[in-house]
Amino acid sequence: MKSVPAWPLSEEQRQIVELCRDFAAKEIRPRGREVDEADVVTPVDLFAKAAEVGITDFMIPEEYGGGGFTDVFTQCLVQEELCWGDPGIGNLVCSNGFFADPILVLGSEEQKRTWLTPLTGKGAPMTALATTEPDSGSDAASIVTTARRVDGGYRISGQKAWISNAGAAECYVVFAKTDRAKRSAGVTAFLLRRDAEGLSFGEPMRKMGQRAIVCREMFFDDVFVPESQRLGAEGQGFYGLMGTFDISRVVLGAAAVGAARAAYEYALDYARTRTQFGVPIIEHQAVAFRLADMATRIESARLLVHHAARMIDSGQRATGLAAMAKLTASETAMFATWAAVQTLGGWGYSREHPVEQWMRDVKLEEIEEGTSDIMRLVISRNLG
Repeated sequence: MKSVPAWPLSEEQRQIVELCRDFAAKEIRPRGREVDEADVVTPVDLFAKAAEVGITDFMIPEEYGGGGFTDVFTQCLVQEELCWGDPGIGNLVCSNGFFADPILVLGSEEQKRTWLTPLTGKGAPMTALATTEPDSGSDAASIVTTARRVDGGYRISGQKAWISNAGAAECYVVFAKTDRAKRSAGVTAFLLRRDAEGLSFGEPMRKMGQRAIVCREMFFDDVFVPESQRLGAEGQGFYGLMGTFDISRVVLGAAAVGAARAAYEYALDYARTRTQFGVPIIEHQAVAFRLADMATRIESARLLVHHAARMIDSGQRATGLAAMAKLTASETAMFATWAAVQTLGGWGYSREHPVEQWMRDVKLEEIEEGTSDIMRLVISRNLG
């Protein structure tokens, strides 16, 4: 199944898509099983290779040294290709975009140049976004990590959990409460470096899938942050976070479409070559109809993701549509990987084939950046 968008592409878009398709096939797909088996080892060499060819910074504006593909539609095209190779590795090599988004929304010109320019070119460092806490997941306004004002800046105390790239990342956007009496209006964003005094990390968390992205807890023991590293005004952090969620949810929807496509293609090839009862199994209606359902749902999910991306790029509010895109694409990916395992039968359950890994990987897409339950809640609140 080709990833053919419903809209014409510019020459630059075609080039970045071809680059990512080639990188996914030659560099990402062959390493997927190895990285999964390694469990808690970040494949920094793959991140470095992606940086060398401009994949890790393609989404950063040209004025800061990036590739300049700031539109969400192109980001979706790239994410689908990379996650076709492997969902975890594909998300890893584009993870700096999640760090960059709140800086682009809230940061001053000086902050953008200081924190974004080093992310471009060869040797680009990894970054991370620190929001989730042990008792605060989907309800980001309920975080309890505190930023206390002191001379020259703030002191941050508290704990974060499930932070992607924690420890491996050199730079962090951290969300903390500057006013604990308030919910969303009390959240402020800060920029930190890994070597900040009082900042420490827990052991790698062992996960079901997407093991290329290693998660750890973060501990803040009265960590000093100068005022120059506050993003936006006090209380603007939640606004900055929510402002990036529409984008990140749509892009993660594209990642899910890429993984679903990989599972479909693998199952289709298997069904054409596996013989049972004297014929290829694709000639059995039960298998053929399952593949038809996979193809239909993938095409539908891609169209919805691209539509949401285009809406955002046109400057329109797309909160409900972004949630629809993520919900549909993530549940499509879960269905497609399940269907691939089912099509391969016992071999699908074996580590001899990648579909069992992809099934574990895509479960995260129904959870991260808001669970499917939260997506339905967001959609319901944006009806009409």
